[in-house]
Amino acid sequence: MNRLQVNQINVSYGSTQIVYDVSFGLGDGQIGCLLGPSGCGKTTVLRAIAGFENPFSGSIEIAGQVVSEGKRIVPPEKRRVGMVFQDFALFPNMNVADNIRFGIRSWKYQDQQARIHELLALVGMPTLALAYPHQLSGGQQQRVALARAMAPKPTILLMDEPFSSLDVELREQLAHEVRNILKQENITAILVTHDQQEAFAMADDICVIYEGRIQQHDSAYNLYHKPVNHFVADFIGEGVIVPGMVVGSNTVNTELGNIHGMVPVGCKPGCHVDVLVRPDDVVHDDASEETATVVERAFRGSDFLYTLRMPSGAEVLSLVPSHHDHEINEKIGIHLKFDHLVIFKKQEAAQSQE
Repeated sequence: MNRLQVNQINVSYGSTQIVYDVSFGLGDGQIGCLLGPSGCGKTTVLRAIAGFENPFSGSIEIAGQVVSEGKRIVPPEKRRVGMVFQDFALFPNMNVADNIRFGIRSWKYQDQQARIHELLALVGMPTLALAYPHQLSGGQQQRVALARAMAPKPTILLMDEPFSSLDVELREQLAHEVRNILKQENITAILVTHDQQEAFAMADDICVIYEGRIQQHDSAYNLYHKPVNHFVADFIGEGVIVPGMVVGSNTVNTELGNIHGMVPVGCKPGCHVDVLVRPDDVVHDDASEETATVVERAFRGSDFLYTLRMPSGAEVLSLVPSHHDHEINEKIGIHLKFDHLVIFKKQEAAQSQE
């Protein structure tokens, strides 16, 4: 039995429908993610699970109990759901220990103290029980918010953009740390984010949402290497779509030349397709006779992400070690290396093949 089961929920705000037929499940100790751009409906799904929004159809089960189905609505306070918000929502007049204590005030005092000390050790803050929120860094405040949400041992933990106010480098680091903490406690959790790196660092599986619908529910690896449609291909990772035409059973002609691989089912010669070209498909090669012109470059520390213009005029991306420091308008040698092809039939679902 799944710890959480969401079955075809639909949610509206007034006359405007926001969420369409969303379904997914999470097992014990599993960490899921609702990933998508702003306004796609991911936070609305989270609020429906928490009980702050009522779907007009579909059902939600938590630990085998139906908490939302038709007129049967269990209020938020009885769902045993923990929440972590993007603004931390710590009580500024309470120290760290009392912030964590807030949700377990009905416990015996000695049990409260034991749980507080246990959680402070777990989040790496055993000496800061008496500190106040304003004395903590952003990362420390987020750890306290997490500990407070975990204190009552919720059936499921919901996290709404919990790292968005932190520095980019700290986000991914903290996402890894929070994942380890949740795994140690065997807590089932859902992360809502627009940041794919946070999702990859933290989640076991990911629902990509766009315009209120799940586009793909899969592992991070499959989302990157086997996107099911143009939106997922564009949203996950980086790359460009190059148009092409099928000219053989396993050959597509493009501006970049003929590319060999499995074409979409039903695509015969003459069929128009799109080919996803990732930065790792375009390899910097000083010995290559084929060249491309540097149009843009973005320094990323160990790498440059170059935008390159091919002789045909097509532009592609290439991720190159940063000791290869090339200027705008400089020509560099390249070769194409397609270890994995993702080819889409025009306006239809993708077909991919290792």
